[in-house]
Amino acid sequence: MSDKRNEQLIPYANNLWMEQRPGNLQGSESPLPFAATILAGQLAPSSIAMYQRDFEAYLRFAGSFDQAVDAATLARWRSHLAQSTDMSPNTINRMLSAVKRLMKEAAAQGYIGQEVALSFAQVSGVKAAALKDRIKQNARTRIEPEAMRDICELPDTSQLIGLRDSAILATLASGGLRVSELASLKCSQIRRKGRGYVVLVRGKNDVEFREAPLSREAHTRIAAWLAARPVDSEYVFTAFDGRGNDGKRLSDRPLSAVALWRIVRKYSLQAGMEEVKPHDFRRFVGTQLARKDIRMAQKALGHKRLETTVRHYVLDELEPGLTDDLY
Repeated sequence: MSDKRNEQLIPYANNLWMEQRPGNLQGSESPLPFAATILAGQLAPSSIAMYQRDFEAYLRFAGSFDQAVDAATLARWRSHLAQSTDMSPNTINRMLSAVKRLMKEAAAQGYIGQEVALSFAQVSGVKAAALKDRIKQNARTRIEPEAMRDICELPDTSQLIGLRDSAILATLASGGLRVSELASLKCSQIRRKGRGYVVLVRGKNDVEFREAPLSREAHTRIAAWLAARPVDSEYVFTAFDGRGNDGKRLSDRPLSAVALWRIVRKYSLQAGMEEVKPHDFRRFVGTQLARKDIRMAQKALGHKRLETTVRHYVLDELEPGLTDDLY
């Protein structure tokens, strides 16, 4: 980038820094002349929001414009996160990658020089082995079929909200959808195929829609919910406004990912399972399908690589006595 361009950017960025001192960032504004929004068209809005959150954390640590565009600051931030926080190595590396990705794009768009972006790219992440004690053992909760049945039977289907929650749980337990895919699910995405049903979903890295499985039970529960729902909406799972759970408070807007998270947590806790998260339903589908055909598990979850399915979504454990009769 030219010296003239630098002369124009540095005062502008420093003025932003004076207006937004570290610890006082507002919204998605940045003390640099660019923010995570420069990734528009490359990432989904939800991913951009996460990049912005990580970027703002880095900017607060940097403390000034000059420090923020110095790759040595990123290296010091890495050490700070490793020494002064209890973050897992995966979280730390995600945050570092967010900053490096933004610096790379900022250079491509002329906000900073290519040499600056290259220096950021050379900052390595932390080693998982060095921080292995921080990797949570309960990060992935295995749900057995009997426990999943218990969770799915908990909603009171004599109530409107119970019909909805029953359909939500059954869809997660049979479709393996991400919570973001479930939140945006539209009625038009549910299709009959042969003797069963599928859901057309488009995941975070998908360009085109793919088919995800949907059990006949889940379809029946969805149909019961839609038949009883007193409002019209293109979305399958809609929210109740306020604290009431009756039809008068039902809206036509879709449930948020946060609301879906709370619903799963509510019934999981009632079933005596404290660590269950929506993504554990996705892992449940992967584990159960892998017992029949690992390739079907990969296809159902929409993974491009079989390794992803095996490593992160199949939670089977070695059984005692497995090698007793080998010789």
